[in-house]
Amino acid sequence: MAHASNPTLARAFDSKAIAEAAALVAAGQPVAVPTETVYGLAADARNAAAVARIYAAKGRPDFNPLIVHVPDLAAAELLGVFGAAERALATLFWPGPLTLVVPRTDDCPVASIATAGLATIALRVPGHRAMQALLAASGAPLAAPSANASGGVSPTRASHVLATLDGRIALVIDDGPTTAGVESTIARVNEGAVEVLRPGPVTAAMLGEASGLPVMGVKGAEIVAPGMLASHYAPGKPVRLEATDFAEDEFGIGFGAVRGDYDLSAAGDLTEAAARLFDALHAGAASAKTRIAVAAIPAEGLGAAINDRLSRAAV
Repeated sequence: MAHASNPTLARAFDSKAIAEAAALVAAGQPVAVPTETVYGLAADARNAAAVARIYAAKGRPDFNPLIVHVPDLAAAELLGVFGAAERALATLFWPGPLTLVVPRTDDCPVASIATAGLATIALRVPGHRAMQALLAASGAPLAAPSANASGGVSPTRASHVLATLDGRIALVIDDGPTTAGVESTIARVNEGAVEVLRPGPVTAAMLGEASGLPVMGVKGAEIVAPGMLASHYAPGKPVRLEATDFAEDEFGIGFGAVRGDYDLSAAGDLTEAAARLFDALHAGAASAKTRIAVAAIPAEGLGAAINDRLSRAAV
């Protein structure tokens, strides 16, 4: 395990960096690697000690399950049980920013610490070359939450990873900023409906059209998937939402016509706003101002995922 005396190494993405990362994974160490959503902190999901090192590096509550990344649907079906609806969703949206929660197979080799002792497993096939390369080189299913201290702002650049994990992990692979900018949608099929456990780039409408099933949110406080803690993505300062203007002591995060210190999208584009969201919260956290205020974001489409992250940051 890297210690404060050993700064985390940052390596530009190439075959040598992937080989170095795969060797660390084989040795039971977590490494930071980009996906198309955010940078993940990846370790062999079958190795309980390695998964524990993820939790230790992040300071993450141990009841919060992790997403397990695999190279394709065939690999996913060795770990989880897929019905017709899950298979239809996987076929359409994988590789991509959709995580499916399914029952574990009877002989699932994933360590129970990675699924927080649940009978289900959260699976995703990532669409990013770096994570796919690491999956291929390591030959392991990779448990990978966001590569940041738990409860903090999710990392969309290697520099964000280093801001909270420098010295806590051995290596981060730098392949530039991520594209989606918010974490994957998490969904499960339950009693003839698709439940959205965490909103993300794959919207409820997209899930409904692909599956032919009704789509609903989840009610209740049960933790059944990653990202369901009420307080998450906290930048360490009070956050005010739906601001129409900004006070002098507030770092203003603007959208559309409401301009601030950092604008998510002057054009009011939700995709651009999602990609810039965590960058904006990082900038606000690093600023000299004591509070953060965020302009209103429309709730439709990707706006639902953005507002979900903001509501957790504001708790």
